[in-house]
Amino acid sequence: MSQAEPHGAAEDNEGVMRAVKDCLAGSVGGVAQVFAGQPFDTVKVRLQTQPEMYRGMADAVRKTIQNDGFSGFYKGTTTPLVGVGLCVSIQFLVMEHMKRTFAKANGTRGGQASSLSAAQLYMAGATAGVANSIVSGPVEHIRVRLQVQTAGSAAQYKGPLDCIRQIYRGFGWSGIYKGQVATVLREFNGYGMYFLAYEALVQRTIQQTGKKRAELSSGLVCMYGAAAGFAMWLTSYPIDVVKSKLQTDGFSAGARKYNGTVDCIRKVMQQEGARGFFRGITPCLLRAAPANAATFIGFEMAMRVLG
Repeated sequence: MSQAEPHGAAEDNEGVMRAVKDCLAGSVGGVAQVFAGQPFDTVKVRLQTQPEMYRGMADAVRKTIQNDGFSGFYKGTTTPLVGVGLCVSIQFLVMEHMKRTFAKANGTRGGQASSLSAAQLYMAGATAGVANSIVSGPVEHIRVRLQVQTAGSAAQYKGPLDCIRQIYRGFGWSGIYKGQVATVLREFNGYGMYFLAYEALVQRTIQQTGKKRAELSSGLVCMYGAAAGFAMWLTSYPIDVVKSKLQTDGFSAGARKYNGTVDCIRKVMQQEGARGFFRGITPCLLRAAPANAATFIGFEMAMRVLG
């Protein structure tokens, strides 16, 4: 056996182990994100999709507690706990792979993110977002349908599995993937900005201090994670509103308010004006700091433990 063969096998094994670590660390970050951000997300979705029911964020919080108790903020949590863990695993797996791919193309050694341009970081994040949308689309669809159900109304779905079963039975995979065009658009730009912001801040700190990535303080990781969350939502919130409206819309022709992404955009502008695309942004931005700080601290700490 030639010496090149075991060397190649060793490289393959190293690549597999690296991917496994990226996935495991991403899962930790995803679970942390759900627990930190789910209450804010529930309020955001209710404001986006049921504007006639709530006068604002405080009213949505009050009515949620009044109708469902504090557990109401965690409606639909089972789905994202499983799904978001998988989603964040995909995000970080693809992002880290794209960073190494760009670094190799740039002629660098070790796949160091400090050598990547802003455009490369954005495209790496955008690619991760599109890959993530395959899972995040149906996961968020099921979650938002459960989130808009209140104890004061007749519950159409008994839980995540019942929701999936009913939708698939009646409308197949196209029903499960309702609102997917808007989801892909949001994920492309959103995660492009998300990872660009985080990695650019990390790169700058490494260059200025000479520290290694693993030596960055938890405080800095949390702060940069929060900044990444703001970068994502401030640039992608309008399409998220469209996504939520489409995913809580009816399925049949007679029950539908919107005939697709473009029609939804047109009708929101006609009925609510430009402000309709920013309804619910306050709880979203409040969520951005803790949820994304938790995501990145979970990921970075898990990577340090995994080596």
